[in-house]
Amino acid sequence: MITLKKDCIFCKIINKEINSEIIFEDEKIIVFKDIYPRAPIHWLIVPKKHIETHMQLTDEDKEIMGHLHLVTKKVAEQNNINHYKLIMNCGYEAGQRVFHIHLHLLSGNIFGEA
Repeated sequence: MITLKKDCIFCKIINKEINSEIIFEDEKIIVFKDIYPRAPIHWLIVPKKHIETHMQLTDEDKEIMGHLHLVTKKVAEQNNINHYKLIMNCGYEAGQRVFHIHLHLLSGNIFGEA
């Protein structure tokens, strides 16, 4: 069952209330381009279930979090991305600005690195 939160921007993207450039979608995960990219490829991998932070994960979230990582691998392979960085910010002081758990997939010239 998918749990959405009314005032969450990612939930609005999942619910198609806000347009986004979607890379992949299945019944549990959506992948879309970050609107403020930090690299040539900067995608967000988001579970459709609303979980605010990594710190709120429970045992019932094991399957969705495993699926999140397998989808990440799949979309990277499908798009011939062989090297990438994954980031998950947990809490405001760690850089989290949208409180719906998500992975950042970055590839290419990341943060000006050669």
